Amino acid sequence: MLPLPSSGKKLTNTLALLLLVTGCGGETLADVPDAGDSASAPAGATAPLLSPDQVLASLDTPDTHDSAEDLSSGTPGASSGNLKRFGVMPHFGDLDTMVERRVIRVLTVYGPGRYFLEDGPRGSVQEYADKLQKVINEAFKTGLLTVQVAVIPVSRDQLFPALESGYGDIVMAGTTITDARREAIDFTNPVSKPLKEILITGPSAPPVRGLEDLSGKTVYVRLSSSYAESVGQLSKQLKAQGKAGIRIEPVDESLEDEDLIEMVNAGLLPWAIVDSYKPQMWREVFTRVSVREDLVLREGARLAWAVRQGSPQLKQFLNTFLKDNREGTLFGNIIRNRYVRDFDWAENAAGVEELSRYRKLSALFRKYGTDYGMDPTLLAAQGFQESRLDQSVRSHVGAIGVMQLLPSTAEDKNVAIPNIEELEPNIEAGAKYMAFLKERYFSGPELDELNGSLLALASYNAGPGRIRRLRRMAEERGYDPNQWFDNVEVIVAEKVGRETVQYVGNIFKYYLTYRWINTADAERAAARRASGIED
Repeated sequence: MLPLPSSGKKLTNTLALLLLVTGCGGETLADVPDAGDSASAPAGATAPLLSPDQVLASLDTPDTHDSAEDLSSGTPGASSGNLKRFGVMPHFGDLDTMVERRVIRVLTVYGPGRYFLEDGPRGSVQEYADKLQKVINEAFKTGLLTVQVAVIPVSRDQLFPALESGYGDIVMAGTTITDARREAIDFTNPVSKPLKEILITGPSAPPVRGLEDLSGKTVYVRLSSSYAESVGQLSKQLKAQGKAGIRIEPVDESLEDEDLIEMVNAGLLPWAIVDSYKPQMWREVFTRVSVREDLVLREGARLAWAVRQGSPQLKQFLNTFLKDNREGTLFGNIIRNRYVRDFDWAENAAGVEELSRYRKLSALFRKYGTDYGMDPTLLAAQGFQESRLDQSVRSHVGAIGVMQLLPSTAEDKNVAIPNIEELEPNIEAGAKYMAFLKERYFSGPELDELNGSLLALASYNAGPGRIRRLRRMAEERGYDPNQWFDNVEVIVAEKVGRETVQYVGNIFKYYLTYRWINTADAERAAARRASGIED
């Protein structure tokens, strides 16, 4: 998160940093300085409430999950969270105070269409922020000393805690108005038509005739979402009917609805709950999703922007602004259409051909992952991202095989694995190179196992020297340099572009998929043995 000082000159300089996007350059092992100057963890840094490693831990301990109704409070203050990233003192006050400070801070969630960095900040939220900045400065006749509307990306579970705690002034993130949320925050007039929260299913889902078929099943939701409230209510209704409740699997707060739709489409998840308009937006991209308009968990919901309670001036100004610019107006419709766009979505790692290939290669990933101290499943996920686990793949720059290694990398003294044109040496070289990156540049007590691996993955794609520099920049900007998701990845997106962020994000999704496959395979094998069937 960018610091937002009250000084107009400092603010201009700070915002200028946000707009600078540098290009990607090549980097070899020889270009990388020693690891001794890597950033250390800031004092008092804490992990996000739903960090990826906690999600992974939950996959390993299915018997400890709470029931849906216990997990679905969905209240804004439910996440105290890590607000250190903001790096400044909080600011409160109404619109007049914000104009005097010459900054209004918009909290949103980083993601395709909404807010992303590609030749500078882009997305629907950025366009609304630009328009709001223009209207505010015209209304207050600010002249040369303009009010800046700064967009601050955070994880979804931090939106309302950050707003309440004074680290932002407006939430623009497609948030649903609920009674529970209204107890702690205020909303503008709705920015959407009445919506429905519906079930979508994918190719891996069993038949679902009605919502009662979710009895005893697991549903995957962000705990901060209104969907969690809806699942909790449905679970209570089922229990009142004498049926089994619904088990909720918390998904990482960095995953947006678009990610969940993508995962359902790919067969990574059997189903998900989303607002009814969202799968329609992506229907030409995600063609294997069944939109179940007949399976409605909440009806009549409306989306709105959120503000702190006790901000009547800001709320009134925004309501006037939205009357001329929300969905259904010329501006609103242009923005909506502009950002329903083609994107490099993750492909289905659990497809039949790819799954067969994964099972055939899993022994090699297990062998060399163990030999070099790397998670074998993570290496397999990386191989899928690089080549779809296909040894015959060659890139236009000469990268070879499953792990897409350059011959010069394999020949480097830190790897020194010959014959990478062959399958087994290729996987060994990839594992050894990953272990080298992690051990030399991303190890130490400040880094947990998962984040060290995620940073190493980013380095595999963008170069270790660059990622280490961006870790230092992340710390200077108030982010946690030892957390990839929602921290270092934001700076990498700004300075390198979306390719590396997408690279790591896709591998993480494939990693979860392969873990689920491993668990399912182990359970099936155990059941076969218990039945006296030998594989």
